[in-house]
Amino acid sequence: MAETIHIRGEGGAVIAMDLPLPDGIADRLTKGLLRRVNADGTPYIEQDGAGVPAPPAEAPAKSAPKAEWVGWAAAQGADPEDADGMTKADLIEAYGGDS
Repeated sequence: MAETIHIRGEGGAVIAMDLPLPDGIADRLTKGLLRRVNADGTPYIEQDGAGVPAPPAEAPAKSAPKAEWVGWAAAQGADPEDADGMTKADLIEAYGGDS
């Protein structure tokens, strides 16, 4: 039986989804365009490491996919849609680490 998580969609509705997530949803979740929430819509806080990973504690490696860089920028306070419109090189320059 698949694990079910809840995601707040772009329109604000809370949607139950089974893992693994479809690629498009997983990509938007990684970028921070969607947020994982509890069933009642309250913010989800990862407690046991299961399910969708929490935002990284440090910047992704420079070789990481752009989606991870968009998510990292969003976790640093950038608007996810603005970050998604940036190139990977621009994200690394603006929010980069030493990886």
